[in-house]
Amino acid sequence: MKINTLLTMATSSILKNKMRTMLTMLGIVIGVGAVIVMVAVGHGAQSQIEAQIKNLGTNLIVITPGSSAAGGASQGAQTFNRLTIADADKITAESTLLSAVSPVIVTRTQVITGSGNWRTEINGVSTDYLTIRDWNVTSGALFTNDDVVANRKVAVLGSTIVKNLFPDSDPVGSQIQLGNVPFTVVGVLAPKGQTSSGVDQDDIVLVPYTTAQDRLSGFTFLGQILASAQSPTDMTAAQDEIRSIMRESHGLPNGAPDDFTVRDQTAIAQAATSTTSVMTGLLAAIASISLVVGGIGIMNIMLVSVTERTREIGIRMAIGARGSDVLTQFLVESVVMSLLGGLIGLAVGFGGAALLGHLMGWSTSTPLIAVAAAVGFSAAVGMFFGFYPARKAAALDPIQALRYE
Repeated sequence: MKINTLLTMATSSILKNKMRTMLTMLGIVIGVGAVIVMVAVGHGAQSQIEAQIKNLGTNLIVITPGSSAAGGASQGAQTFNRLTIADADKITAESTLLSAVSPVIVTRTQVITGSGNWRTEINGVSTDYLTIRDWNVTSGALFTNDDVVANRKVAVLGSTIVKNLFPDSDPVGSQIQLGNVPFTVVGVLAPKGQTSSGVDQDDIVLVPYTTAQDRLSGFTFLGQILASAQSPTDMTAAQDEIRSIMRESHGLPNGAPDDFTVRDQTAIAQAATSTTSVMTGLLAAIASISLVVGGIGIMNIMLVSVTERTREIGIRMAIGARGSDVLTQFLVESVVMSLLGGLIGLAVGFGGAALLGHLMGWSTSTPLIAVAAAVGFSAAVGMFFGFYPARKAAALDPIQALRYE
C-alpha cells in the first residue's frame, strides 16, 4: 500500500472523532511541551553561567595563597599567603605560554567625593589586568606603566561607582579620596554585570598595585596573581609552567606540597554547570513520564478503534488486504496521532518557555537536538504503543470479523 494512501486513510480515521483524538493526544502534547520547557530553562541557565564564567577573563588562570595547618588541623584554603610582587615578576619574566600577568592587591575602603561616599573594593593591579579580564574602558584610559613605576595616585572607576557618585557627569579628571588619600580619576570601566554567584563586578576601583601597596593597604603579600594563557589549548601546560616557576620562587623541595593554588575558569565553569546539567536531565526525565502516559492513552484508544472497526477490517481482508497491510494501516494511524501531538507540544513548549522567561526574567534556550529528540521520542512512543493494537487488528479472522456486529 502506498505511503500517501496510508497517510490519507490515517488522517481520515483520526478526523472522524476529533474530540477523542484531541484528548488522546493531550498526554503527548503535555509531555513534549514539558520536556521542551524544562530543557529550555535548564539549557538557558547553563548558557548564562558559561557566559558569566567567560566574562571573568580570556584564558584566565588564577594563582591564590595555599593552606596552613595549626596543631595538625588544616585552616583551609588561602590561609597561608606567600604570594609577592617578586612571584608575579618571576612568572612574567620566565613564562613562555602566558600573554599577560598581573598582581592583585585587594582592600576595601571608602570612596569620597564632593557629592557623597561609597564603600567599595579597591584592586591594585598592573596594566595587564584589563587584557587578562577582557575588560575595556568607556571613558578616559587605564593608567600607564609609568604610573605604576612612579606610584602615582590615579584610579579607574567601575560603572557602579560612577552611577552612585557621578550620576550626571563624566568623572574623568575629577578628584576623589580613597580613605584619606587623594586620587585623580583617569578612566571609567565598561559594565560587566554580576558573576554567577551574584557578585557585582562593576563595584570596584582599579589603582596601580604599587600605589595600593604603599598608600592604601600596606600589605606585603598579594591577594592573588592573575594570568592569561596565549590560547585555550595552552591552559594545562601554562598552569604546569606556573607551578614550576612558583615552586622555584618559594624554594620548595621535591615532594613538598605547594603553598599556593593554581586554577583556571574551566574548572570553575565545570563546577558551576554540573549541578545545572544534572537538574535539567532530571526534570526532563520526569517530564518524559507524561509521554509514556500519553502513549498508554494512544494504545487504549487504538484498541477501542480496532474493536469499533472490526467489520471494516473483515471487509478489507475479504477483498484482498493482507494482515501486514492492516498492521501498517493502524500503526501509521498511531504514529501520525503521536507525531501531531508532538508538533503541537513543541509549539506549547516554546510558548511556555518564552512566557516563563518573560515572567521570571530567566534566560531560556532550546538546543535543536532537544527538539529533534522530543519529536523523535513522540513518534517512537506512537509506534511502540500502537504496535499491539495494530497486531491485534492484523490477526483478526476475516470470517469472524465480517460476522462482528
